[in-house]
Amino acid sequence: MLVRPGAQEPKDILPSPVTELATAKINLALHVTGQRADGYHLLDSIVTFADIGDRLHFSASGEDVFSLSGRFSETLATEAGSNLVIRARDGLRSLLAAAGFETPPVAIHLEKNLPVASGIGGGSADAAATLRGLLRFWQAELPPADLARLALSLGADVPMCLQGKPLIARGIGDDLTPLPDLPRLALVLGNPLCSVSTPQVFARLASKQNMPLPPLENGDWIRILPTLRNDLEEPARELAPQIGELSVLLDGEGSLLTRMSGSGATCFGVFASRAEADRAAARLQALKPAWYFQATTTVSGA
Repeated sequence: MLVRPGAQEPKDILPSPVTELATAKINLALHVTGQRADGYHLLDSIVTFADIGDRLHFSASGEDVFSLSGRFSETLATEAGSNLVIRARDGLRSLLAAAGFETPPVAIHLEKNLPVASGIGGGSADAAATLRGLLRFWQAELPPADLARLALSLGADVPMCLQGKPLIARGIGDDLTPLPDLPRLALVLGNPLCSVSTPQVFARLASKQNMPLPPLENGDWIRILPTLRNDLEEPARELAPQIGELSVLLDGEGSLLTRMSGSGATCFGVFASRAEADRAAARLQALKPAWYFQATTTVSGA
């Protein structure tokens, strides 16, 4: 039941629990094409999403509660000003309350399964999943333009994570073009679990005025993608040599294309099948038990 402004649920009926997957974001290519006067970098990026990620649970509560679990939960900040889940909750509640919707207290539990600050959109994906999950939990809706503005205010990657399907992201990440013909890809994600500072990566860029993505024709993506690049990979490797070691390991397992995602340190390898990706991930995890490896399949653009 959709709760419209002016309408309320019966007081003895609590909202039903909701679960939302915050899918990992993969930058298949990332070209840095400029920088605005306000410091934001201009990008051209081919983005897709994995079928794995963090998981958020929303349930009725007498007061707002935020809790954490999962392999990477201990490294995540929980303060209201720094945690994107809390900021997304508060921002959405403010907009919905102004529109006349009921936004009762909610318990949010985040299973943090993805490495933190790793170039695969963990925090941004969590924020986007919070917006989607709370709209379902509160049985509310917003005009798409208002929701898009809220998403962008939370971070440049949040609008693309809100869509959650293959796309080209341009500008600061807010100019989005769907890629419905991008196929599913079998990947292995790897991360040496070393810290890489995004500002330091951008500061080490030799040039911030690089060639944008060329015109893309749908077809043989395995042929097209190797002709593209991630402009942030070289400076990230300077800061974290383990990224280069990780790429060599993925290549050694038969990756058809190996590249870093975002500002690192996560790299992906594209494999011919999910079965090959599963075997490669298992071998790499055995070889580097302290690192993060995960086989996955990306979502369809259709």
